[in-house]
Amino acid sequence: MTTLSSAQARSFGCARVVFNDALRARQEAYAAGVKISDTDVQKQVVTEAKKTPQRAWLAEVASVVLVQACQDARRAYRNWFDSLSGKRKGRKIGAPRFRSRKDNRQTIRLTRNGFSIRDNRKLYIAKVGEVKVAWSRELPSEPSSVSIIKDAAGRYFASFVVETTDEPLPECDTEVGIDLGLAAFAVLSDGKVIESPRFFRRAERRLRRAQQSLSRKEKGSKNSAKARIRVAKAHAEVSDARRDWAHKHSTAIVRENQAVFVEDLCVKGVARTRLAKSVHDAGWGMFTRMLEEKAARYGRVFVKVDRWFPSSQLCSACGRVDGPKPLSVRVWTCQGCGVVHDRDVNAARNILAAGRAERRNACGETVSLPA
Repeated sequence: MTTLSSAQARSFGCARVVFNDALRARQEAYAAGVKISDTDVQKQVVTEAKKTPQRAWLAEVASVVLVQACQDARRAYRNWFDSLSGKRKGRKIGAPRFRSRKDNRQTIRLTRNGFSIRDNRKLYIAKVGEVKVAWSRELPSEPSSVSIIKDAAGRYFASFVVETTDEPLPECDTEVGIDLGLAAFAVLSDGKVIESPRFFRRAERRLRRAQQSLSRKEKGSKNSAKARIRVAKAHAEVSDARRDWAHKHSTAIVRENQAVFVEDLCVKGVARTRLAKSVHDAGWGMFTRMLEEKAARYGRVFVKVDRWFPSSQLCSACGRVDGPKPLSVRVWTCQGCGVVHDRDVNAARNILAAGRAERRNACGETVSLPA
């Protein structure tokens, strides 16, 4: 999207204030031991607030923006309680925090009565007007809502919620195991090697110079603000390139294979070591998440193999466990059958075998492969 007007900046600010007011109202009610309904919160921070001199300027933006900000606060608060009680699956999340005008990401959300797509392909936003959009693709159906996002680099994005009907890809006979690493990003069980692009490492010098320039500027000055934007844009370029690369390779793997098996890596644990910068640069978590989502979307099978499975110690030919090996050992010979293994290709083949065993286990329990 192109740069928006001051009316859009006003919408961001009002949504932020309503979100904070709604969060504060819920916190005060909880501290006082009083139950407060969603309707009461919305009435207090939107309807009644507009009538006060301190919040009269809320009437200058579309009411749908304020209502959705109130709903976002409700969802954040309930997600926190569901996480504490165990009702919400996944890792524990902390209490919702207040939004700041200095946050790197500003966003508003509008439902159908707050936006429309005009015949001239421009996006109309209530009380803002028509906005020119650089469309990345055609919308598959009528959107039900849209989120307008401003990132740290000052770029604006419109993210639409649409209903899609994904058709499964034609079935194929190939299955693949993937061993993720740092020297090579991924080695497939069929011997194919995907080299690591190292986007951050290649841009590290430019990023360092931009950060040094920012550190020399007086805090709060206009030059400091300009330097901060340059740093954010440099990081955005690296992030966008990494995401685009991961999308292309994950799509190719899902399209070419009926089943995809990867090791369930503990990325957070590895990221605490001296390899942290390289691990974050590789983006293993993002890549495996894309594989899982696309496999589910296109009717493919995706399986994560137990992280404690000794894929690098096991001979893929005879099944003998030769014990742990330092990372410097890239080629080794099995003491049982004498086969010479490439470390990564052998690990990928073992992951493929373990993934197939997991997939065929009718009980859904972990399979103990023969050592």
